[in-house]
Amino acid sequence: MRLVSISLLNKVKSHASFVKEDTGEVTPRRQQMRKIFLLVALALALPTAVFAGSNVDFTNSGGTLWGSSSGLTLSGSALIAVNGLNGGGLITGNDLGSVSFTTGGLVGTVGTTVGSVTTFAAGGTFTITGNGTNGVPNGVIFTGTFSTPVTLTLASSASGNITYDLAGTLNGSLGSYVTSGNTLELVFSTGKGLFDGVTTVGSGDTGILVPEPGSLSLLGTGLIGLAGLIRHKLKV
Repeated sequence: MRLVSISLLNKVKSHASFVKEDTGEVTPRRQQMRKIFLLVALALALPTAVFAGSNVDFTNSGGTLWGSSSGLTLSGSALIAVNGLNGGGLITGNDLGSVSFTTGGLVGTVGTTVGSVTTFAAGGTFTITGNGTNGVPNGVIFTGTFSTPVTLTLASSASGNITYDLAGTLNGSLGSYVTSGNTLELVFSTGKGLFDGVTTVGSGDTGILVPEPGSLSLLGTGLIGLAGLIRHKLKV
């Protein structure tokens, strides 16, 4: 009978301890869980900081832009400047390589005068290739695809010359880095007439976001440490 009473008393104490933790009182276990939640939130925020690293800019000139209901295609455009690649400075030249791309198919056009926008679907391909000149790598430097629709805007018609701006967002790979949120802006003039499906490109600029190597190491170390801490707390 005494053994039964002791067992019953232990169960009541255990139940009371459980209820006590659920009343909102800050127990040591609650404090540990709060710390873990804060560390998890910090880990989730780290990738944003990591990818807010440096930019690599590529400038291209010339080439032929083709357009149809199937999409836009740029070919024969020369890479003439690279800035920030592999931590380096500005490299210029008349022909450092090439820039080419294709987009998804035509979505539609809104407007008929200055400010009108023609939209092409996301997808397609985008490639920047170097030829080994002036320290630029020989081979594919960046390859990717349009992650959002591409817009072709009739920007102005000053002095009788019509100018278009082409813009899009890219995801892809720069060497060993996988990057997103990269931007393309292309400017060209079609003279007196509207873009009728083929034109010569004036200039273009592509900005690639590169995560800092030091930040990547910090992120990896932090996540490993966090995993170890959570494992230890769970054991306790």
